[in-house]
Amino acid sequence: MWRIKQFLKKAWFPILIVLLAVSARLIPGPRAIDDAYITFRYAQNILDGNGFVYNPGERVLGTTTPLYTLLMVLSGWLAGGSGAPFPWLSLVINAAADALTCLLLLRLGRHLRAKETVATPVAGACAALAWAVAPFSVTFAIGGLETSLYVFLLTATVTAYVEKRSTATALCAVLALLTRPDALILVGPLLLDRFWQAFRHQDRIKPLEAIVFLLPAVGWLVFSSLYFGSPIPHSVTAKTAAYHLSAEEGLIRLLQHYATLFHQDDYLGSVGIGVGLVLFVSLYIAGIVFAWKNTPRLRAWLVYPALYLAVYAVANPLIFRWYLTPPLPALFLLVFFAAEHLLKELFKVKEQPENRDTGRSTFFRTRVLVPIILALPLLSLVNAWTLHPDHGPNRPAPEMAYIKLELIYQQVAEWLAPQLQPGEVLAAGDVGVLGYYTRARILDTVGLNSRQSVKYYPLPDEAYVINYAISSDLIIDEQPDWLVTLEVYGRNTLLKDDRFLEQYELVMTIPTDMYGSQGMLIFQKLNY
Repeated sequence: MWRIKQFLKKAWFPILIVLLAVSARLIPGPRAIDDAYITFRYAQNILDGNGFVYNPGERVLGTTTPLYTLLMVLSGWLAGGSGAPFPWLSLVINAAADALTCLLLLRLGRHLRAKETVATPVAGACAALAWAVAPFSVTFAIGGLETSLYVFLLTATVTAYVEKRSTATALCAVLALLTRPDALILVGPLLLDRFWQAFRHQDRIKPLEAIVFLLPAVGWLVFSSLYFGSPIPHSVTAKTAAYHLSAEEGLIRLLQHYATLFHQDDYLGSVGIGVGLVLFVSLYIAGIVFAWKNTPRLRAWLVYPALYLAVYAVANPLIFRWYLTPPLPALFLLVFFAAEHLLKELFKVKEQPENRDTGRSTFFRTRVLVPIILALPLLSLVNAWTLHPDHGPNRPAPEMAYIKLELIYQQVAEWLAPQLQPGEVLAAGDVGVLGYYTRARILDTVGLNSRQSVKYYPLPDEAYVINYAISSDLIIDEQPDWLVTLEVYGRNTLLKDDRFLEQYELVMTIPTDMYGSQGMLIFQKLNY
């Protein structure tokens, strides 16, 4: 009993954070995003014996997350096969991953030091609490994506590295790369630092460390090259070709995201963005400066948000919302860390060894006033939730966890599934929900899962109303039996093409103004 009391005395806060993180994901329940259903369908096909494919017989690597796909396969197998409730399975896995990330942020907070003094856990505690409830964390955990697992593996890699656990670092790093290839933005600098440490300090790279990293990496490279023809996901090529973007779009989107770290723009508007751009970027830079000298093994993680912004700004892909999430744990921790350090300087708080009496005034400022001030931004994150979403399950959820389009596609799938005949092909630009619920053969007009689509893009500028448009030539050449599309995707292409209008009949329109559309359109090929 005494040991239990001692454990609870020390562990009550980590336990509280774990409960908070898990509850913040279980309460909203699954609100799966379209892209997640693509991964679920890959898992379905593997469990059905069709292989690692989206369409049986077509070996196309349309998912960028092979490890998460295999994790879905394992959980689906344990839950009963391809009919398993993948949205719920992913939610449980993601909730566990996010809870572990919170605990790791607590540990990393203890490693950060602004000076040669005893570290305090306040910044780590605030960062952990922020990650537990942040809309950009919760939304994609309940959205069924691999984001939570990915962020956990990145954070675990850094934690193991700073604690000089080389084999654990190697394992977490390679698993992160197998979860998403852009983990290289963090793993690359860590590898360089590891080689430098080995060269400078004679900290020899152990054989087990190299084997643990290389065996899974080389194994996947060989398998994917032989099975798919390339280890590079086809979706990367497809997205680059299909989407129409301005040259500075990625940079602007990421700067806006970094500036709205606590969603203060929800109530302050553009003023909140301007203030955040100055305040949070300044605190992030200050956090790097304060920590650089005293935590050298964390340097790769300190600059990770800046490297992430630079890579995506230069590559300039279409920035989906979940692309914005990975840098957040580092940003949260460094912003809180810099703010804590500055507040202590302002209040003239001198750090003391833990076993020395610091006096009532210092105790109050250190243990009460500073934590309260630092915790205030967490209220802004909670404010970005809603008790009663205007669509989907009537349960508290982040306001940004909208799935209106997914619900429309689910409605279409439920109507269309009984109409589909064996062997018929369904074409669409957003294929996740439609493919998962109809199980039909899919022509992915973006090209993520259909190689033949990529050669039709990019289209002329006048074809685009928004950042994507369906190629008329693709539909005319491939002759799918059905086509489901938002009106805006075909406004300047299909709907102005006499060839298409002569061969396809509009059989249903579902009202929606999503992306400025005039409805969701369902076409069927005419059989003369």
